[in-house]
Amino acid sequence: MPPSSDPTIFRQTLSSSKNIIILSGAGLSAPSGLSTYRGSVDSLWSNPDVVKYSSHTTFAEDPSGSWQFYHRRRLLSLDAKPNPGHAALAALNLPETASRLIPAAFSPPLHVTQNIDELSLRSLSTLPDGVVADSIKRLIQMHGSLFRTRCLSCKKVEHSYERNISAALGDISITGGPVDIPVEKLPRCGGDEWSGSNRYGRCGGLLRPDVVWFGEVPPLMGEIARNITKCDLLIIVGTSALVQPAAGFASQVQTHGGKVAVFNIDRSAHDEDADFLFLGSCDQTLPHVFDVVDVVKELCE
Repeated sequence: MPPSSDPTIFRQTLSSSKNIIILSGAGLSAPSGLSTYRGSVDSLWSNPDVVKYSSHTTFAEDPSGSWQFYHRRRLLSLDAKPNPGHAALAALNLPETASRLIPAAFSPPLHVTQNIDELSLRSLSTLPDGVVADSIKRLIQMHGSLFRTRCLSCKKVEHSYERNISAALGDISITGGPVDIPVEKLPRCGGDEWSGSNRYGRCGGLLRPDVVWFGEVPPLMGEIARNITKCDLLIIVGTSALVQPAAGFASQVQTHGGKVAVFNIDRSAHDEDADFLFLGSCDQTLPHVFDVVDVVKELCE
């Protein structure tokens, strides 16, 4: 039987589900102006630099090129804004919306995002103060964040929305080519003003983007795996879910009797196995299918 595209039937399933997980990918952020990994002419995987700098070995070989590459992606993400698709998912954390749409759920959905742009996190920050903290606890940034750094020496993790986390990177434009930046001018633990301290968090060690590269294991896979075993509705948004470990989530959920709903701009591999399929831009399909158009308008104002 082909997957259903009936919003009413989907909302009935949503209403009766107890453990809901959302798995989101680049297609969720595409309406915000950020490129997806597959499908489009300007997809990220069509850029050889994306392939090169997604490997865990590249940073050791070319830290300057790596930092310039991720600095440009960081600037693009900083300039982007959450779209109505992000807001529709965030709205499920509102008590009044949750009581209407997911009354049987033990808690609002766990949102596992493969995106490193933090647009889902920024969308949650628009919720009322009493909801934000708990909502953020239910967001797992599976592949890390462009706005976190990790020291290779003392392992301190820092978060910053500053446009330039080192003076040398301030000379890098979004569209420009690579420049020669010596390693000692790259982001370091303690910042540009580091003066010889070896204290934790100010040790002078080289920083790396706190993202998950190919060859590395996402740090919260244990928590995700525990939740997948209980999930009775997996909502896949804006991702082909072809890359492990996310590639196995849908089959795991269906194996123990759960349902799978896919929201994507185009058809992708194995979506004919889904229980529900909604094609179109996520900023349009999610508010409509979830019946949160009015709530989204308020959140986006």
